[in-house]
Amino acid sequence: MHKLLVLYPEPTDPDHFRDYYVSTHLPLVARMPGLLAYRYSFEVAVTHGQTPYFAVFEAEFTDAAALAAARESPHGQKVAADVANYATGGVVVMDYPAQTGTS
Repeated sequence: MHKLLVLYPEPTDPDHFRDYYVSTHLPLVARMPGLLAYRYSFEVAVTHGQTPYFAVFEAEFTDAAALAAARESPHGQKVAADVANYATGGVVVMDYPAQTGTS
């Protein structure tokens, strides 16, 4: 499993961010090739202090190659270009192989 994690700092217009993200951006994301699942939240908290992030997004792909292919595809490029339409506070994008732990 390979994960894509996107952290969004506070935008200049939080209402526009929420509306655009849910009604326009996420439907684009949902059609990315190779996407297995995604999650997001506008309720980001930290253990101590004030969170530097307004929203968080996580997507799952089978492996790094599947994520790379999705991002490089014409649709993936459209998704990336759309970020400027709502993320006025910037964006932090990370990806990593997810390891399964045991309890």
